[in-house]
Amino acid sequence: MRFLKARFNKKMFVGAAVVVMSLSALSACAFGEPVMKTSSLFAMDTIMEIQVAGDEEVLSGAEEMIRGLEKKLSVTDEGSEIYALNRDGKAEVSSDVADIMRRALSVCAETDGALDISIYPVLKAWGFTTGSYRVPEEEEIDALLENVDYRQVQAQQDTGTVLLSHCTQQDTGTVLLSPAASDSKCQVIIAPGMQVDLGSVVKGYTGSAVAQYFRDNGVKSALINLGGNVECIGKKPDGNKWKVAIKSPFADSKTGIFGVIEAEDMAIITSGGYERFFEEDGKTYWHILDPKTGSPAENGLVSVTIIGSDGLRCDGLSTALFVMGLDDAMEFWKQHGDFDAVFITDTGEAYVTSGIADSFTLYSEYYDTPLHVLSR
Repeated sequence: MRFLKARFNKKMFVGAAVVVMSLSALSACAFGEPVMKTSSLFAMDTIMEIQVAGDEEVLSGAEEMIRGLEKKLSVTDEGSEIYALNRDGKAEVSSDVADIMRRALSVCAETDGALDISIYPVLKAWGFTTGSYRVPEEEEIDALLENVDYRQVQAQQDTGTVLLSHCTQQDTGTVLLSPAASDSKCQVIIAPGMQVDLGSVVKGYTGSAVAQYFRDNGVKSALINLGGNVECIGKKPDGNKWKVAIKSPFADSKTGIFGVIEAEDMAIITSGGYERFFEEDGKTYWHILDPKTGSPAENGLVSVTIIGSDGLRCDGLSTALFVMGLDDAMEFWKQHGDFDAVFITDTGEAYVTSGIADSFTLYSEYYDTPLHVLSR
């Protein structure tokens, strides 16, 4: 008899939010300092916690923004633009959805497909989008992989101008073209049998969008935690940096915290095999799939945290570098200067890039973890 055990529930996300809240808000209410306003909501399949030092009305505006993006981007909402695209093979999408897709595809190209937004049908086959977990037969995966290729996604304006940066190739390489104007619509076309999902980047994009909305409304201090995808604005009201916890990827952890990063004006986004997985016949299968094999990525990493200024890029890279494995992920970091990272291996070691080495601290439970600092 085959044994099947699935583990994915809201309690996990609550725990992640509490870790960040408890570390970041210790001294936010000292005498004479602004009172932090807090909002909690469930959206994009996760529990979100937002703290802001400012007018409470901006929290309502942020929630409206999050709900609006979810309505457009959901793969299961029959009224969403992405649902229409997957159903019909083409759809007219709004400028923000087009921008998310264009930027996501840029990360797909940059990582040579380690991130691929067209992996959605394979995720469904494994049950990660439905909760009906199963291990697909190899023949089924191979058939689905025939329609997994981010390069087959195209988008055009009515004028015929190619919107997505990777779509036009010349002898000199990829031609980067300007995105459409902010008030324009864009016709997106995908290949027959293909379906896309922007879930790998949408929370990172949303965090940065909310942060910009706050800044535009005069907010100087805020913490946006979208189910472990964290974006911080400025410092805490007491003048100290925010302390953001990296969740432990190990099931036997007593505290649930692996390490802490001190940060300001940064996105901190983690992908890990512990986020969504099931067990069958004693083997664990997690939701981060390698687009080349259609199976869970098993390259020695159990957690990847990306720290940078662009939430969408950090979100996409956290998945892509997890898929790459440690050696290729380190090499990718050496070739790019716009982010830092924390890599945790299945052997219990941690690798931290030099840009955040002084800001990262192992939590007490993991004080004796082998810690390696990476430099270019």
